[in-house]
Amino acid sequence: MSDNIDNIIVEHLKALRNEIKEFRSRYDQDTADFRQRFNTLERGQAGLKHEAAGQFEGYVSQQVIMDKIQERIEKIEKRLELGNH
Repeated sequence: MSDNIDNIIVEHLKALRNEIKEFRSRYDQDTADFRQRFNTLERGQAGLKHEAAGQFEGYVSQQVIMDKIQERIEKIEKRLELGNH
């Protein structure tokens, strides 16, 4: 009888070991998938930040040009004695 109990216990332990092995395998795969998806999200976010920075740079460049044009117009108005001085 003791041998039967020992065999049952050994069989249960083997089954538990196999379940843990399967769980670890799925966990490792799920973790790898999660990391890959997270890295994809990070790359996408970095791309959006880069694009936004490029748009802001374009806005700043246009503003500089507009400021220079406004200065030139003010000088022309001053020379022609136009405008409110």
